[in-house]
Amino acid sequence: MFSSGSGSTVIKSKLISRRMFLLSVSKAIVVVGVLGRLISLQINESSKYKTLSDKNRFREWKLAPERGIIKDYFNEEIASNRQVYQIHLIPENTQSIEEIFFRLKTILNISDKKIFSLKKKIAKQKPWEPIIISDNLNWSEFSRINLFLHELQGVEPIVSVARMYKDNSSAHVLGYVSQVSAKDLKNKKYLKDMSVPGMAVGKTGLERRLDKEIIGEVGFQRYEVNAFGKRIKQIKVDPGKAGQSFKTTLDLEVQKHVAEVLADKAASVCVMDIYNGDIVSLVSSPAYDPNAFVHGIDRAYWKSLINNDRKPLINKAVSGLYPPGSTIKTLVALSALENKIIRPLDTVRCKGKIELFGEKFHCWKKKGHGVMNMRTGIKRSCDVYFYEVARRLGVDRLSETAKKFGLGKRVLQDFSEERSGVVPSTSWKKKYIGQNWYLGETLHSGIGQGYFQSTPIQLCLMTAQIANGGFEIKPRILFDKTKNNLKEYLKFKNENPGQPLPADLLVSNFDLKPLFKNQENIKIIKDAMYSSSNEPGGTSYRSRLEDKRFTFAGKTGSSQIKRFTEEQREAEVKQEQLKYENRDHALFIAFAPVSDPKYAISVVVEHGGSGSKTAAPIAKKVIKKVLERHSLRQSLNNLPGDSI
Repeated sequence: MFSSGSGSTVIKSKLISRRMFLLSVSKAIVVVGVLGRLISLQINESSKYKTLSDKNRFREWKLAPERGIIKDYFNEEIASNRQVYQIHLIPENTQSIEEIFFRLKTILNISDKKIFSLKKKIAKQKPWEPIIISDNLNWSEFSRINLFLHELQGVEPIVSVARMYKDNSSAHVLGYVSQVSAKDLKNKKYLKDMSVPGMAVGKTGLERRLDKEIIGEVGFQRYEVNAFGKRIKQIKVDPGKAGQSFKTTLDLEVQKHVAEVLADKAASVCVMDIYNGDIVSLVSSPAYDPNAFVHGIDRAYWKSLINNDRKPLINKAVSGLYPPGSTIKTLVALSALENKIIRPLDTVRCKGKIELFGEKFHCWKKKGHGVMNMRTGIKRSCDVYFYEVARRLGVDRLSETAKKFGLGKRVLQDFSEERSGVVPSTSWKKKYIGQNWYLGETLHSGIGQGYFQSTPIQLCLMTAQIANGGFEIKPRILFDKTKNNLKEYLKFKNENPGQPLPADLLVSNFDLKPLFKNQENIKIIKDAMYSSSNEPGGTSYRSRLEDKRFTFAGKTGSSQIKRFTEEQREAEVKQEQLKYENRDHALFIAFAPVSDPKYAISVVVEHGGSGSKTAAPIAKKVIKKVLERHSLRQSLNNLPGDSI
């Protein structure tokens, strides 16, 4: 029999053995767990930690793509790129944002206002998303940043590219670029995954129209850094892919010349090839500096633009709306001939005014022009003659003709801001104003006033289609090497009447579409325009070019802003005596040279007063320049052609 003491000893021994066993098992479990974790780290998660290690060791930076070049017809670069020095910041790579900004303020003299703005931006975005501290450093500033880079954790010096515009003459055609906005990212799907600091997108003009093709593909640079974040060596550089380049139909030399001629006038000029629709010049004045938008426009400069009453930001050539004034008389006469309303030699007596239902309709010449026929009516721009022609014609038939020649619709469609204008008719007034049409409104339409609204490019197209004999063309500002056979077609047709067309003239990139059945009517109008510019008594006779190489045929016009009172008419108040904002717009259309037409032009000068005194002299200077450069242009053309 055992004693109680020995029993207690046995129980204690068993307890100790059990605890030792449990401890051993626990140790074994821990060891197995540790070994398992080590195996997992070595095998399963090695790539993860290697990535983290590489992240600390290697840095990768996206590079803004290089935009494609935009050139003129002679391959002169009008929108290109230049090298710029930038510094970017990744917030998560720095220990203290405050300290970094303090150092940057010391090194670069960054203002407190800008620092405040940058901090707000940092607070709104992800910590790993880079922000641009400065995107246009000079070399001295860039060098200082690199010198103190070891003190600037998270700061990255970047050599990038930025847009550069050669001059301001083509500002409204090219438009401008600026940094990507939240709106851009939302509306432009092709920008997805392309958000790179410093990347710019087109905001207006061709930069906007071509942005998807011209923007390019994002690149990157990869480099190794030490424990302090200092670059040791560059591992790889992928510059990305430059965007597609484009050639335009513009002549930069003509653009510059037009800009000089217009000076600071609120005006526009359009010059167009009458056979293929190539736009040689499209200038809106005053212009602005598109380079000012690339890095963020200065507030003072922006205010000067938006507060300028001559509206330099508006592309007047495609979005300015003006009554066509007396330039429309060419279409009134043409429509009347086509509809057999009046014959060329039928006459109307002008006594200076007519009365209709108690309303007086004045001619611009107070005492009248006397007996007028179609040729003299256009030559001297007699309003009374065209009141009568319009009365017989009616507004609906005039409207039909105007639309055929390109009025009342967007004709270029390369600019989002292009406007359609207004071609009035009885149905138009009923639909948009809710009223019936009145005969007096037809008379106003006959001289291009009333509801009529047109753009300068529409007037240029109208003139080009008169000049080419009445064939439809489509204006274009982007170069198209596709052969256009209209000129050769007309030449063959005139020289070989009744003969079948050669095979190479049967296929072309245009729809051979005569705008009228009787092409002889076009000749009558062209002859009348010739008389207006080249015969004594013509409204643009004083602006004629006697050199036959440059002789043009044109038509003046004035868009009325404010009707003269009877007192002003009696006192024979001149336009130049009125306040600037009350003066008529001055218009002029023409084609040249008369002997072998090649180009059409439209000039509109806001508040210029008189087409003959203001717009025609401008056209004279531009036409001469364009024709002097014709042979150069022709030498680059695939088409055979004669020189001037």
